[in-house]
Amino acid sequence: MRAGKKRLIVNADDFGLHPAVNRGVVLGFQTGCIRSASLMAAGAAGEEAAELARSLPGLGIGVHLTLVAERPVLPPEKIPSLVGTDGRLLPDYTAFLQRLMRGGIRRREIYAECEAQISRVEGWGITPTHLDSHQHLHVFPGIRSICFALMRAHGIRRMRLPAEPFLFSPGHAPLARRLAKCALTSCARLARHEAKKQHVLMPDTFFGMTAGGHLVEQTLLSILKRLPAGTSEIMIHPGADAAALGRLYHWGYLWEDELAAAVSDKTMQLIRSQNIELISYSAI
Repeated sequence: MRAGKKRLIVNADDFGLHPAVNRGVVLGFQTGCIRSASLMAAGAAGEEAAELARSLPGLGIGVHLTLVAERPVLPPEKIPSLVGTDGRLLPDYTAFLQRLMRGGIRRREIYAECEAQISRVEGWGITPTHLDSHQHLHVFPGIRSICFALMRAHGIRRMRLPAEPFLFSPGHAPLARRLAKCALTSCARLARHEAKKQHVLMPDTFFGMTAGGHLVEQTLLSILKRLPAGTSEIMIHPGADAAALGRLYHWGYLWEDELAAAVSDKTMQLIRSQNIELISYSAI
C-alpha cells in the first residue's frame, strides 16, 4: 500500500438483529459510506439480512458472534452454561464474564454455539469476510483462542480488533463508557499479538467504541478528519426506525442519527476530499 494512503472500513454491526437495522444497513451501503456489515446468525431478522446481502455485491459480510442478549442458535439444553433459566443467552457481557470467571461456562459450549452461528451464516450462502462479536467478547481471554480455532476451521482470515486509541474520546461520552473502552482496548491489544501469530489480518486502527450508539454526524466527521494513514475501521449502528428499535432494545442508541451520519453529504464530501478509499474487510 502506498505510504500515507488512507483506507477505511465503515462496518455496520447487528445486521440481522431487526428488519429496521437491515433497512438501515442497506441504505447506508446504497447511498452512504458503509461497505461492510456484521451478520448476527442469532438475530430475529438474520435470514432476511443474508438474503439482502446476497443481492448487494460489494457489501462485505462478516460473522457477528453472539454470546449474550439474544436467543442461541443451538437448543438451550445443549449449551446450559451459556443460558439463563429462560433459555436465552445471558443478558450482557458483564453477566457473561462474571460466570466465565467463576468457572461456570464450559468452553466446549462456547465453541459449539459459535460454530453453529458461523455454519448458519455459511448455510445462508454467505462467505464471511471477517469475524467480530456482539459486545466484543471475541477478544477476551479464554474466548479468543476459541475464535482463532473456529477461524482456522472455516477459512476466515480477518478479524476486528476493537483497540480504539486510549486518548480518543468524543466529548459527550460518559466516564463509564471511557473506562470500558480502556479495558477493551487493553484486551484487544493483547489479542493483536496472538492474532499476528495466527496470521490473522486486522485493520491498523479502530474507532466507534466510545461513541457506540451515538456516532452522530459531528462525531463521524471528527474521526474522518483525524483518520491516520493505513487501514482503519469505524463501527456504526444504523437503523431505519428508532422508535421500533427502542421499544425492544433499551440501549439508548441513536439508530437513525447514525444512519444519517453514514449517508450525509458532508460525510461523503469529506471522504472524497481526504482521498479516503472505502473498502470492506475482503480488501485487507
